[in-house]
Amino acid sequence: MADPLSRRGFMGTAASAAGMASLAAARSNQADAGEVDFAFKNNVPDDLLDGRELPTFKFALDRSEGKVIGGNSGKEATVKQLPISKGIAGVSMKLEPGGMRELHWHATAAEWAFVIEGRVRTTVIDPEGRQETNDFGPGDVWYFPRGHGHSLQGMGPGTAHFILIFDNGYFSEFGTFSITDWLGHAPRALVAKNLGVPESELARLPKEEVYFARGPVPPEVPPTPLPGDLQAPPLTHKYELLKQQPHSIHRGGREWRLGADRFPISTTVTGVVLDLNPGGLRELHWHPNADEWQYVISGKVTVTLFGSHGRFRTETLERGDVGYIPQGYGHSIENASDGEPARILIGFNTGHYEAIDLSTWLAGNPSYVLEANLGLPKATIDKFPRSRTFIAPKTGAEPER
Repeated sequence: MADPLSRRGFMGTAASAAGMASLAAARSNQADAGEVDFAFKNNVPDDLLDGRELPTFKFALDRSEGKVIGGNSGKEATVKQLPISKGIAGVSMKLEPGGMRELHWHATAAEWAFVIEGRVRTTVIDPEGRQETNDFGPGDVWYFPRGHGHSLQGMGPGTAHFILIFDNGYFSEFGTFSITDWLGHAPRALVAKNLGVPESELARLPKEEVYFARGPVPPEVPPTPLPGDLQAPPLTHKYELLKQQPHSIHRGGREWRLGADRFPISTTVTGVVLDLNPGGLRELHWHPNADEWQYVISGKVTVTLFGSHGRFRTETLERGDVGYIPQGYGHSIENASDGEPARILIGFNTGHYEAIDLSTWLAGNPSYVLEANLGLPKATIDKFPRSRTFIAPKTGAEPER
């Protein structure tokens, strides 16, 4: 990609140097704030989205190869698998009883997770040395801030399946920092000195990354951590999302929504579980402040993406597929199943949810403005919804008058 400053016509050595210094300072500030430096947010066109046609925004996540070790598996969708998904990455992970995603941390992304089936136990420690152990079942959510050390273990009786959402599309689950990868490659004498044991007692320490460890099924009551002054963190990492009442209920479906207002630790991710009745439509809308990552838990949906200048693309997503909508792009989600409900897990890379829906936008303008813009008579415009539709039923929006 060409230098962004040259595209703005900064010609001249002094001006270029000043401009580059200013941009470097801005990017440094962004990095300090934990923001990703997307080209379009600096008014520089994104080559992928700047073409005559919109790129695909679909990836068959659960049908991909991924990493499989025994009954444990992890399949990821990053910009490598889905180039449009620069703001969010995701992983579909399964753990057999006793299977463990070993102790690790993520240097470049926070982790938000939703359990689809089975039970999972997590441990996490923060920079202040505060530790929390939690058990999760279907419908539960966890959030680990960037860099916090943690592990995940299947509790049985069956396989646990959960979806991990990361607030950085360039993040790779398989490029994370694992304890065996670290200690297995560090000089043995160094590790022994750190742990205060003879070097000879570390002979069985793995020499390569284990990634998925295999241990006994964990006890129902979590054991006490190693002796020390560990305390519970001020904010819990667990939220029982589907045990709460839906955020909103409509004739075409319902939605559960979880952001930082209800789950304070989740400052960089908002999650939504969207249920669409047969024929239900999450109306045309856009998100001013976040990208959107979609995972189909059940059913089949059609997702439309609008990208300005007549560019329009529709993809059909089935169970296990992922969809991605860049920030600010218009889109909709419609249940395309044959008489069956559809459930979609949606993640946004912000702790504060924002959306502008078509029904709300039009209802906020006087009729004469809509007549002039749309070329429709007032009699037709008067039939438009006068309040937010959000999820329309199969028969179309029918708001109360």
